[in-house]
Amino acid sequence: MKIRVIGLNHKTAPILVREKLTFSGAQVSETLVQLKEKFPEAEFALLSTCNRTEIYLAARRDTIPDTDKLIRFISDIREVETETFKSFLYIYDNKEAAGHLLTVATSLDSLVVGESQIIAQVKESYRLAVKANCTGKVLNRLFHCAFATSKEVHTLTSISQRRVSVAGVAIELAKQLFEDIAAARVAVIGAGEMGELLVRHLLEVGCKEITVYNRTFRRAGAMAEKYNIAAEDWGQLQDSLLRVDIVVAAAQTKEYLFEQSCFTGRRGSTLLIIDIAVPRNFDPAVNELDGVHLYSVDDLADVIQENIEARQEDVGQAKEIIADNVAGFMDWFGVMDIGPLIGKLRKRFHQLSRAELESFMAGESNITTMQKQKMEAAVNRIVDKLLHRLINSFYTVAREYGPDEASHLIKSIIEYEDRAGCSECLICKKSECGKNE
Repeated sequence: MKIRVIGLNHKTAPILVREKLTFSGAQVSETLVQLKEKFPEAEFALLSTCNRTEIYLAARRDTIPDTDKLIRFISDIREVETETFKSFLYIYDNKEAAGHLLTVATSLDSLVVGESQIIAQVKESYRLAVKANCTGKVLNRLFHCAFATSKEVHTLTSISQRRVSVAGVAIELAKQLFEDIAAARVAVIGAGEMGELLVRHLLEVGCKEITVYNRTFRRAGAMAEKYNIAAEDWGQLQDSLLRVDIVVAAAQTKEYLFEQSCFTGRRGSTLLIIDIAVPRNFDPAVNELDGVHLYSVDDLADVIQENIEARQEDVGQAKEIIADNVAGFMDWFGVMDIGPLIGKLRKRFHQLSRAELESFMAGESNITTMQKQKMEAAVNRIVDKLLHRLINSFYTVAREYGPDEASHLIKSIIEYEDRAGCSECLICKKSECGKNE
């Protein structure tokens, strides 16, 4: 078996590229179904967030999907030219792929180290993959290992106690750029999970005049009631842009919601826009307007770097936990391929012992049924004990020299037993002989 991840993230690709390759929940499900139809022998999971798009897959070495075909698949399904994103992709196999997922799930690969949203997003991607019947033995084990590792990291380190989200970093930036943020008039665009985080952080820094906008007013109204802030109809947002001081945006959209023309008529005071949505809500050209300062999620680098530096000790401890869990997973993964061969070898040994025992008892007419049963049980115990020691040796070979070497060793024993059985024992005369299977 082989594990592979193909993807890009905020470290390898700019937002201009990432936003072209994002998938909504419904699109993830549709894409998984198409992947499984195109590559039926493989397992798949698709993780898509504002900062990453990654395909995880597992398959036998001889059926692993061709990477170029997968890249073309992504290109076709998102209607994006391959040249637009191919140079930004990373591809990891086996141990590196497992390590990457565990690093992602624990937030160490997040834009903001310690943020709590990513594990929920990883779990959701796995849920959708299971629902689409795209996972199997390997990805099931790997994702559950990632969940357990995330829990261990957040339990044994202080990352979770001092975590901040992208929303928190956005408001921290607003504090740095706006002298009296408590007195600022703020518009929050989007009433989803990220929008709610923005509202909570704004209230924590003392903002009093906050208005939330959402395409569905019911959600905006519910959030306004929960946090004792204002909510207005989506149609009033255009006018609001001309009078507020700060806009923080996190609405889900396929294209820009606001362009330069939306600000015609704005005069006077400075407007700060922090657009943390991917795809973006504001056309980057808006930043060219006088008095308007537009920041995307990729512009939060300085504040984010401070976050990373404050967590170096936690990061080091988390990396040790990840390394241990990756090693444990790879121990299992390294020997799983030899499982069927071990089963075949076990069957051969018991066939041989049964044939020899039957040959012995055929010439002993005085043996009772009870005695036969006791002899069979004793012989089976001896075979199982010998097999146990032999199998442990195979596992050791697989871990130290690789599963291919262990497989070759087991196959050589089976082949030798087949040849010896045909010339020396009674197996070939029996219907259960391996040669007659």
